Amino acid sequence: FLPLMISCYKCCSFTSGSADMAVISPQDPFLRIGSSLTATCTLSPELGLHASTSYWTLNGVRLSSSTYSVVSSSVLSVTLHSLNGSQQQSGDNLVCHGADGHVLAGSCLYVGMAPEKPVNLTCCSRNTKDLSCQWSLGGQGETHIPTKYTLKYKLRWHGKEKECENYSTGNQRYSCYIPRNIALFTPYEIWVEATNQLGSATSDITTLDILDVVTTDPPANVQVSRVGDLEDQLTVRWASPPELKDILFQAKYQIRYRLEDSAEWKVVDDVGNLTSCRLAGLQPGTVYFVQVRCNPVGIFGSRKAGIWSDWSHPTAASTPSSERLQSGSCDPKTGEQNSTLRRELKQFFGWVRKHAYGCSGMSMKLYDQWRVWLQKSQKSRKQVGKHNLSIHCLHRAALTSADAVAASTS
Repeated sequence: FLPLMISCYKCCSFTSGSADMAVISPQDPFLRIGSSLTATCTLSPELGLHASTSYWTLNGVRLSSSTYSVVSSSVLSVTLHSLNGSQQQSGDNLVCHGADGHVLAGSCLYVGMAPEKPVNLTCCSRNTKDLSCQWSLGGQGETHIPTKYTLKYKLRWHGKEKECENYSTGNQRYSCYIPRNIALFTPYEIWVEATNQLGSATSDITTLDILDVVTTDPPANVQVSRVGDLEDQLTVRWASPPELKDILFQAKYQIRYRLEDSAEWKVVDDVGNLTSCRLAGLQPGTVYFVQVRCNPVGIFGSRKAGIWSDWSHPTAASTPSSERLQSGSCDPKTGEQNSTLRRELKQFFGWVRKHAYGCSGMSMKLYDQWRVWLQKSQKSRKQVGKHNLSIHCLHRAALTSADAVAASTS
């Protein structure tokens, strides 16, 4: 019976067998950690019971009779010293029982501490449309008793004080979300008030302009594709966050990528405000996952550093496989790599001088196309007459110079 009773009274709601069988005093007190309490259980005369036959439990555990005192035939007291914080915010169960274990009366003990000043209040606005703020509990954090945290805000020079309504908690961090009616170009004052039955505390006031704390949705339409048949490269393209298309801002981007079977990300920091980037030095025949995020720096002339968005959903692509590596050959040493690079560059520029006459400029795309062609010619040693070069001035040379390419690679 006793374990079932404790489960039923877990939320500190006590119901005896009949009305006014007994009364506990004080009823549902709030006490500071470390304090002492003397409570009394006054039995109804109608019960015909003597107080000495009754006993006390705290959270289902029977208290030692040494803590009891029979005040009179109908009054039994208990004294508790150096109380610890309540095990649950709904209160600890202090219960007076009859000799047969029947519940006569109960009280909730709320043992805790006054809140300390909330700290680390920070806010951000998604696309200038809303405001989300987070803060940490002050001091030791846990008060052990019900504590209300209220985020308040107002325009700095005018407007009335308002309260945030949408709260959430997790890992000693509290947050509140203001979904609409956000004013631009006017600073806000924001603070947090913490209150419980033992006291209250207020955080420092944070003053901010919405435009200084803007973050965006992740970049949209992230695409990852191969660079022709190049075995070590992928191209990443994305679109700017559409929600900020009407707002004057400069974006900077970051890319991160990882191997399919690895949890370690590599970050590319120097993307700037481009919306495409080429990843080089990748492993042939390997699947990569790629993500992009955005920082809206300089929005409407703000000089703040900006806040990074979340990462976009991972996009996967694979590099072309390498027959040479699949055959079991070892990776070249550093000196061999440099020698190979010098030899390939010499071959490339010699080929351009001989066969790409009429071209006035040089581009990475031209070099990539030559490498693809060279890889194919090394594998097949056949003329690649149908290879499509997008640079018009090389089209004729590409169709007629397979022999020359083969010669240049020998």
